[in-house]
Amino acid sequence: MALMGNTHGSAARRIGAAIGAFTLAAVLTACGLIAEQGRPSATGVSGAASEVQSPTAAPTPTPIPTPGAGPACPTLRCTSVLVTGDMLVHAQLWQQARDDAAAAGTPGLDFVPLLEGQRRYIRNSDLAICHQETPVAGPDGPFSAYPSFNVPPQIIAASKNVGYQACTTASNHTIDRSTDGLLRTLDALDAAGLKHTGSYRTEAESQGILMMQTKAAKIAVIEGTYGLNGLSAEYGWQVDMLDAPTMIAKAVKARALGADIVLGAMHAGEEYASEANAQQQEVAHALVDSGQFSMIYGHHTHSVLPIENYKGTWIVYGLGNGVTELSPWYVVNNEGLLVRAQFSQDAAGNWTASDLAWAPSVIVRDPYRWCSVASDAPQGVCATAEADAATRQRTAAVVESLGSAAAGAHELLITKEP
Repeated sequence: MALMGNTHGSAARRIGAAIGAFTLAAVLTACGLIAEQGRPSATGVSGAASEVQSPTAAPTPTPIPTPGAGPACPTLRCTSVLVTGDMLVHAQLWQQARDDAAAAGTPGLDFVPLLEGQRRYIRNSDLAICHQETPVAGPDGPFSAYPSFNVPPQIIAASKNVGYQACTTASNHTIDRSTDGLLRTLDALDAAGLKHTGSYRTEAESQGILMMQTKAAKIAVIEGTYGLNGLSAEYGWQVDMLDAPTMIAKAVKARALGADIVLGAMHAGEEYASEANAQQQEVAHALVDSGQFSMIYGHHTHSVLPIENYKGTWIVYGLGNGVTELSPWYVVNNEGLLVRAQFSQDAAGNWTASDLAWAPSVIVRDPYRWCSVASDAPQGVCATAEADAATRQRTAAVVESLGSAAAGAHELLITKEP
């Protein structure tokens, strides 16, 4: 794969150059601010002989305790981020949404019941980010699924309803419906009030960084996809591609703009696999090695992948599906992973992950629903008690295969939290 080499040789020089350029810019900016703050005030000065009073040092503000949502905060300030996998809508799901709308006596399609089980987890986090895998059609269609998706935009409204604040949009299906589909998707996200990154309307927009403010921290999200299913975007800047030097340069820019936490999202991997491929590992490790990223996470494989603690930074290689219709061939397609990371600020002002928790999930049908199979069973039995236990055990075996449990990652038991 062409991307593998990006983390070595000339790529290393590109990474160094990117970091150097942005670091210099950040330093110069900081120096300018310091110089301005240190200038004596001209107020009260009547002439050259007038005595200039030394400025009185402003008292250091007392930090405000901000524990954030989620687990107990081990420091004065914490914030938590929740991420889930692909929102992959097929015909059976939009038929379910039509049935749910009819049952409620409303027209159209309602995907909220499908996603409702996620709400409790989202409520116990400060920021929740979904992945809008496919382009959307108009509200009345025509709709289509694989291989060229054009799905109901009501899935986006439902994502907002259950509490998501942002979605990534770069995937191998982003331009299934060319520029028109890309624009419809971004318009639908804006209409729902969801922030987004990964695909763009304009070149200027593509140069920006998605940054979101929680009560305690400013969080940036940078994404890239491994490919576009052999298609080509109308313009090269329309979709962010998976390229370590480019993502690192964006992260450096985000830090210079004041980001406390930078998340890297990778849309990559082998479908239905149970381990990360070489491209995923090399890019993820390069992002961590840059020192600019706080956590890396991924989607695309339609299967849960391992969690790794690499040099003190969490890499969640694959979240599986957020929603999907049931596959009769691939049981892993029907499973997913919801991950919540808590970040804490130390006395020096640095932010690091202080908790990493995951909840296994499964899609069930009749009716179609996302359902948590965590051991505290927050939604009750999903499929059957035996099937739920098997899903949980299978997920744990994969998630912990790179030593994540020993590094501190644990199951998220939402019913045990306030």
